[in-house]
Amino acid sequence: MRQQIVTKTGTGSSPVIATDTYISPFNVGFGVVVTGTGTYSVTYSVQHTFDNPQTNPNPTFFSHPTVASITATNAAPNNADGNYAFPVAAIKVIVTAQTGTATATMTLIQAGIA
Repeated sequence: MRQQIVTKTGTGSSPVIATDTYISPFNVGFGVVVTGTGTYSVTYSVQHTFDNPQTNPNPTFFSHPTVASITATNAAPNNADGNYAFPVAAIKVIVTAQTGTATATMTLIQAGIA
């Protein structure tokens, strides 16, 4: 898969990035970078679902085990990265709290797909 990028400004979920569950090994890496202006605070998590978001209008999402409820501020940017070694159908970034003006940007790459 070519590099995929989603962003979220304000609270709520980014669009989902669908993955290819038929690639073996699965191997997905991602990073979240928070940028903003002035004084800001953002709490974000990376989440995944096993449901197909194209056929299930209300997929169930689970937080990544290590990139969950991370708070980033202008004084401590607190960017994070992680990976998925097991198949998941889709991945998103969710912002649960925000003050000021900032954006959480997630970049995702899945190995094995050009």
